[in-house]
Amino acid sequence: MLIDFKDLFKKQKELDLDIQQRHNVTYENTMSRRSLSLLVEIGELANATRCFKYWSNKPSESKERVYDEYADGLHFLLSLGIALNVKVTNYMMEKAEEDLTYLFLAMYDSVLTFISTKDEKDYVKSFEIYLKIADKLGMSKDDIFESYLLKLGENYHRQETNY
Repeated sequence: MLIDFKDLFKKQKELDLDIQQRHNVTYENTMSRRSLSLLVEIGELANATRCFKYWSNKPSESKERVYDEYADGLHFLLSLGIALNVKVTNYMMEKAEEDLTYLFLAMYDSVLTFISTKDEKDYVKSFEIYLKIADKLGMSKDDIFESYLLKLGENYHRQETNY
């Protein structure tokens, strides 16, 4: 299924602009920090799913918590796309045949590649792997958008309260 993220890119750009004005930063001088933030958020999402914890019988954290972590990563993924001036706004959400652990490793590999190359094709690949993770988590397009918008409101609140 092809999903248009044009509205979320627009909303992310508005949030990024708000943060830039409040903190006197630019895309250029925060690129490495945005990149690391995305990698950290991917790790936090993996941790919330517990998919790699072969030594533990504890289940995944709540669906709400996992979706919240997914939204955190999506914020930085969108922000990096804006910083890289990516023109593509439509991304394919395919059924994930791979297990979550494999998808997280593929996501790390892909993100490190696009950070290095700054190539739009590499960015698109990362975005589509992230959507496969969403599929594996049982997220629909609506779940992805709702989670993003919920976190967006929280992020604005955090800016307004000097988080």
